[in-house]
Amino acid sequence: MSEPVLSEILATLADLKASQQLLSQKVDKIQASKSEEYVLKHKVSHYHNSPGHSDSDGDTIVSPTFATGDNPGVWTEKPVITTYFGQKGVKPSKMNWGEADPKARGPIVVSRLASSINIRNAIGAYGGSYSIYRALAVAMGDLPADHKPNFENTQPPIKIKQQPQWSDPTKIVSMDPFGHLTSQYYKTEIEEGLDVRPTIAITRAHMIVPELQEELRNGGLKVDGRVMVNESGELNVHKAAVDPVWYLPGVAARLNVDEQYLRRSLFENSGGMYPELVTRPDIKLFLPPIGGLTVYIFGNHELLSDPNTRLTVRVHDECNGSDVFGSDICTCRPYLIYGMKESIKEAQNGGVGLIIYFRKEGRALGEVTKYLVYNARKRGGDSASTYFARTENVAGVKDMRFQALMPDVLHWLGVTKIDRFMSMSNMKHDAVVDAGIQILERCEIPDELIPPDSKVEMEAKIAAGYFSKGPIPCAEELTRTVGRGWDEFHH
Repeated sequence: MSEPVLSEILATLADLKASQQLLSQKVDKIQASKSEEYVLKHKVSHYHNSPGHSDSDGDTIVSPTFATGDNPGVWTEKPVITTYFGQKGVKPSKMNWGEADPKARGPIVVSRLASSINIRNAIGAYGGSYSIYRALAVAMGDLPADHKPNFENTQPPIKIKQQPQWSDPTKIVSMDPFGHLTSQYYKTEIEEGLDVRPTIAITRAHMIVPELQEELRNGGLKVDGRVMVNESGELNVHKAAVDPVWYLPGVAARLNVDEQYLRRSLFENSGGMYPELVTRPDIKLFLPPIGGLTVYIFGNHELLSDPNTRLTVRVHDECNGSDVFGSDICTCRPYLIYGMKESIKEAQNGGVGLIIYFRKEGRALGEVTKYLVYNARKRGGDSASTYFARTENVAGVKDMRFQALMPDVLHWLGVTKIDRFMSMSNMKHDAVVDAGIQILERCEIPDELIPPDSKVEMEAKIAAGYFSKGPIPCAEELTRTVGRGWDEFHH
């Protein structure tokens, strides 16, 4: 077949596809309109008429406001499925990501209340995955939909010094560097009724960890009254909880993907939960429904950005089975405790220790997938040679953490150099170094801390490129490294 004929056929197919999509959109619109009419007629309480409502075809928002009367409507009169760029009445609040001045940058407005749906400059919801629980509380009547938090006395107990990285839109793309100062910088807007909320909270606490108490009794740690505060093994720590805020152009660039394709993938793979990912290219922020991270700081937080101060860091991804319940199939809790111990010692010697704990359960595959993989491994013969293959069989990939966004929190803290990096992960190491942060020493977990059943995982990871000062196991050695068999579990 000649090239001109083939080109003509392809062009005709493209025209047919476009026509089919247009027809499908029109049918969907008719069906959605009838469905909406039914819901409003049979399920939804009628709100008082107000200037804020959808127009007759349900497409356009016309300056929605709170309804007037004794029982005001919190949401728009009709459910707004999505909005569009350039739509009548839509005028997002300013958002200049990367501005050093938070007032010039603007607050993150994500609320879909009738009073703010036209001016939102972010997609998603405050609280990440916990926004769903908020929805349940509102639906059950336990929480007013228009509840505004009282932020009195919620300010951080310490000051995280603003860093040059905060105003570099290539350095921080997955969190709001001003997220802990929202109620301070946007106090006026909040008092005027704008629903703007912090995405970072900082507090101080005492911690008690049994393994570290044992280290104190054995002389591996000492009481200094500052970090290890007493003979009971109480630890003094500052910690920060961070909810994700994604600057989509920066996230796309960091992952080396097209922004529009990223938006489409997010939309489709979240079940179409956020249509504005594809209808509002003018909105560049997304608050995804995923878990965030927690920062634990041992020692003087003001020294984190001082390159002359020694810094020990453990970046840890959540593993509930090991971290909390002590499962021996992996090294997660032992490595976490080891990282904490070395961080405490660093702080006691005049440096700073830092633990960063990400909610990326099961390599971001989730606990259900992780347990399916465990079953497949144990039933099929648990060998280091097939360790990653079993995960790929179930999940399609061996790891979905893709650590490219991880260094943002280090930039937020002003870290430019890490003296001791308590991780063997090549992905974590490379992401930190690629972000321009120097790593002087990589520290692997000591052999005596590795549970017997987790040697399968450890050997497989070392063979796949994880850091180790020891020998790299060959293919034959991997087949000889086996874990506990399925029939060895006691019923």
